[in-house]
Amino acid sequence: MLLKNLDILYGNNLKHIRDNLSINGEKFGKLGGTGKGIDCEGLLFVPGFINMHTHIGDSIAKDATLSGSVDSKIHPVLGAKQRILKNSRPEHLISFMKNACHSMIRKGITTFVDFREGGPQGITLLQKALQDVPIRGIILGRVESYQDRYQIKKNLALSDVTKKSLNSVLKISDGIGISGANENSDSALKYYSKTRKIRAIHSSETKQSIAISKKTTKKTETERALLLKPHFLVHMTYAEPADLKKASAKTRGVVICPRSNAALAEGIPNFEKMTSFGCTVGIGTDNVMINSPDMFREMDYLWKVHMGLHQKRIDPRQILKMATVHGGVLLGKKIGSIQPGFFADGIFFDMHSLDLEPMHNPYASLVHRAGESAIKAVMIGGKIVHGKI
Repeated sequence: MLLKNLDILYGNNLKHIRDNLSINGEKFGKLGGTGKGIDCEGLLFVPGFINMHTHIGDSIAKDATLSGSVDSKIHPVLGAKQRILKNSRPEHLISFMKNACHSMIRKGITTFVDFREGGPQGITLLQKALQDVPIRGIILGRVESYQDRYQIKKNLALSDVTKKSLNSVLKISDGIGISGANENSDSALKYYSKTRKIRAIHSSETKQSIAISKKTTKKTETERALLLKPHFLVHMTYAEPADLKKASAKTRGVVICPRSNAALAEGIPNFEKMTSFGCTVGIGTDNVMINSPDMFREMDYLWKVHMGLHQKRIDPRQILKMATVHGGVLLGKKIGSIQPGFFADGIFFDMHSLDLEPMHNPYASLVHRAGESAIKAVMIGGKIVHGKI
């Protein structure tokens, strides 16, 4: 396929160029091809959004609980979310997860990374939801084993039953998404660290979780999370400078979820501070129970709130890279960037749409003006999966 006369945000720096772009099967080819092709005059082609952190099983419980503490909502054992998931019929969970996937595609999300609860059974439900939905779903599974403070202080190892469940999880998932260090002993985290697929973990999301870690182990929550040898950490909203320095040295980076943190009344992550310590930062929309899986809203909110809080201008291109290029870096996959050899995932925007024309700054336009209505088509793996060009 040859796309002609196309405006493109190209490469790892999202450089705005105008050229012809070839697509060879599932991947991008070179620029400047000639011959017959599709005239894309008036279209801006952008890498597909990578939603780096979701819990789409929660889509069955949209806004089911808005009051109470963070733990009362989403604690992995005691939270309202867990009670709802356990009492939901599997076919209903599948249906609502499928709806969430279709919603993400229409909003330009071509890849999402899900922390999937429920052990092997939970992973299988999400896989069934994805069977006929052409989105890239990266499933990080979890064993339903949570240690209490006594077990953590005693540094108890995982049980043989849990280890067996972990093997089952790893066989059918893309890796593991651990709830947090406060539910696992050092021994357990070190055991998980030996797995060979993607490893990720929530860390330092709340002041309370940090205080619990220090009281229980006299270590910061992030120090203990790093025992997992994670490829990336999620949240880090209240991580200390020393923790960010360690995260930069020992992981690929950090995934932040600003709207989710705000909805839980838990503050706003300082991504500029994370970047100053050398962390690559990606963006996720987190729990569908409390937040829509919409990267347009996430980018717009993050950009403006960060500038408002810190009274400092931020280049919108930096935000857009966090929603595209950086996701590919954190996952170690050839996605998130338009360049030869990368998977041909992208969004075609109508530059003449009511909200975007005239487009003087494409980065600002996409970060705080664009939405689903400006999307002409979405491509995943070289195929148009939504709309048309």
